[in-house]
Amino acid sequence: MRLKRALLGLVGVVLLGVAGFLFFTRHTAISAIEPPPASRFDRALVAKGGELAMLGNCNSCHTQQDGAAYAGGRPLETGFGTIYASNITPDPETGIGAWPEAAFRRALREGVRRDGAHLYPAFPYDHFTKLSDSDVSALYAFLMTREPVRAVRPANALPFPWSQRALIAGWKLLFFRPGELQPDPTLSAELNRGAYLVEGLAHCGACHTPRNLLGAEENKRYLGGGDIEGWHAPALNVTSPAPVAWTGDQLFTYLRTGFVLPHGVAAGPMQAVANNLGLVAEQDVRAIATYIGAMLIPATAKRPKDTQTSGTTPQRQVSPRNEGASGHPDGAVIYAGACALCHEPTGQHFSAQGIPLRASKVIAMPDARNLARVVLEGINPPNASPAALMPGFAAALTDGQLTALMAYLRGTFSDQPSWSQLEDKVREARQSVHGP
Repeated sequence: MRLKRALLGLVGVVLLGVAGFLFFTRHTAISAIEPPPASRFDRALVAKGGELAMLGNCNSCHTQQDGAAYAGGRPLETGFGTIYASNITPDPETGIGAWPEAAFRRALREGVRRDGAHLYPAFPYDHFTKLSDSDVSALYAFLMTREPVRAVRPANALPFPWSQRALIAGWKLLFFRPGELQPDPTLSAELNRGAYLVEGLAHCGACHTPRNLLGAEENKRYLGGGDIEGWHAPALNVTSPAPVAWTGDQLFTYLRTGFVLPHGVAAGPMQAVANNLGLVAEQDVRAIATYIGAMLIPATAKRPKDTQTSGTTPQRQVSPRNEGASGHPDGAVIYAGACALCHEPTGQHFSAQGIPLRASKVIAMPDARNLARVVLEGINPPNASPAALMPGFAAALTDGQLTALMAYLRGTFSDQPSWSQLEDKVREARQSVHGP
C-alpha cells in the first residue's frame, strides 16, 4: 500500500512538473502602483467590503496570534508543509499596497500574484474565483483602506518538490475551474445567495470537503467532511454525523452565535467563523443556513429533532447506556468526577450550558480528534455566547485517563462503533495542543 501511494505521488509530481514547466510562463507581472489614498474609495463600498471580509473569514487566516489585523504571518499546517499567510494590508513593500485592483482581481480569480507567480491553493482561490466583479471591488476597497503594516511573513516551510511554484500550474490544469458563479434559475433568491456564499466567499468546502493526495477537494464528496489544522471538520451533507437532526433555525443560531442547544458550541477553527458571522447581515447568515440545511438529512426515528424522539424542544434529560460503564469503569469514574456536573441534569440549568452528551456530534464523529482536543483544551466561549464555556483538562488527565474517558463516552452516549487507534489519536491531539 505504501509503495503504491509513493508511486502515485511520484507520477503526480512528474505530471504536475511537466504541466507547470509548460504553463508557468503564461502569466506576466502587473506593474506596481503608488498606494491609493483611503479617500479615493467610496465609504459605502468600503463598508460593504468589510462585511464581505467577515463572510470570507479573511481576518482569521491573515492575522497571526497577537499580530496586527490582516498583516499575515499566521502558519497553516498542510499535508505538504507549512504555509504562512500573506500580509494583505496596504503596505507597499510587504503587503498589497502596490497592487492595482487588476492584480488583486487576478489573485482571487486565477490564483496568481502581482509578480506573475502562482499562489498556493491554501489561499482558496478555487472558491474566490466565483465572486462577482462588484464584490471583488468592495473587498479591494476595504483592504486598501486598512492601516498599512510593515510585516514580512516567514518563508514557507515546504520540502522539495512542493516548494516549486511551477507545480501549481499543473495542479490548476487538473483541478482548478475558474469563473464567476452564475445563479441557478430553478432556485429561490435565498438559495442562490446561500450557494454563492457557501461555494464562493465563505469557502465552506475548503474545510468541510475531503481532499485527494494532491490536496484538491474531492467534488464528488462535496461537504463530506475534511481536515483542518488538526481538527476534523464534520460533514455538512447527508453523511453528517450529528446524532440529532439540525433544524434551519438551529443552524442559523449556531452560525450566528457559536452555540445552540442541543448541538453545542463552535470549537476549533469554526469558532472564528461564528464570531465573524455574528457581525454580518442576518439575511446572509440565514441564506447560508438555508443552503446547507437543504443538504442535511431530515429527522428520522434514529436521528430525531431533539435529544428524545418526541416533542420539538431540546430536552436536557439523557439516560446513558449501561454497557458504557461496565465496559470502561475507569472512564466512568472520570466522567462522574469531571463531566457529570455540567452534562447531567441537576434540576436546574446546566452549568456553563453543557449539552446532553447523547446529542454531541464530537462523540458521534468517525474521527476521535475533536473530542480529544475539546477535553484537553476546553472551549473558550464564542463572542455572542459568553456562558458557553468548557474548561480544559490537559493538566488534569494523563493520556491513559483521557483514552479511558473517551472510550466510555463513545460507548455510553453514542450508538457508533468504538474508535480504532484511540491511544494514537489522543497522543496526536496532545501534541497539537502543546507541541511535541
